[in-house]
Parts: sequence; C-alpha cells; structure tokens
Amino acid sequence: MANATSGMAVHDDCKLKFQELKAKRSYRFIVFKIEEQQVVVEKLGGPSESYEDFMASFPADECRYAVYDFDFTTDENCQKSKIFFIAWSPDTSKVRMKMVYASSKDRFKRELDGIQVDMQATDPSEMSLDLVKARAI
Repeated sequence: MANATSGMAVHDDCKLKFQELKAKRSYRFIVFKIEEQQVVVEKLGGPSESYEDFMASFPADECRYAVYDFDFTTDENCQKSKIFFIAWSPDTSKVRMKMVYASSKDRFKRELDGIQVDMQATDPSEMSLDLVKARAI
C-alpha cells in the first residue's frame, strides 16, 4: 500500500468514496489531505453542492488533493460530465508540505481510476470555473 519513494499510503476510504462519486454520483466533490503519512478523505461534497462550495473547501495556506465531478453541456447540446483531479498547492503553504504533496500526487492519482482531467493550482484563479469549463470541452 505504501509508496517507496514518498512513504505515503492511501486510506481505503479514498478509493471507496471515489468509486461512489464515479459510479453512483453520490458526491459532487471530494477533498483529500495527507495526515500521518497517508492520504485521507477530508470533506465530501453532496450532489447538490456548487463549484463555489468546492472552492471554499480549500485552506488558504495548506496543500490538498481534490476530485470534482463537473457536469456540462456540449455545443451539440449533449449532457456530459468529466472528473477533474486538482492538486492544490498554494504559494503560502510550507515548502515541506508542497514537496510531500508533489512527490505523492502521481501515485495517489493512479489509485483513483477514472480521472479525466488533471489540474494544478497555486491560487484560486488557476482553478476558476471558467478554466474548468474550458478544460472540459
């Protein structure tokens, strides 16, 4: 379970909740954090929560990982959805924290089968709804 390079484990709940988001659409988003050498679920956003609720879930000075199930309509008027993975690494977070999150990101992402778009953000403008829409289409 642990990754030899970063020593980071992924709690089973992370994969379970992600599967529920992907298959059952039980959640709009999930925010993850690294705690005691493992990635754990920090917050689950219900299906009715908005992108603003999602954005408000990120601490200003700590790193996080998150997945967001984004619904959109194509130019051909088709309803679609894409699952975004966002690595939140604000400039104000501690250097050590940024390094731990950066070194664990790829391994954690591999545990979550079904991610369609990958984004990295150091401030809220880098994951604005407009950018997410642009990446989805």
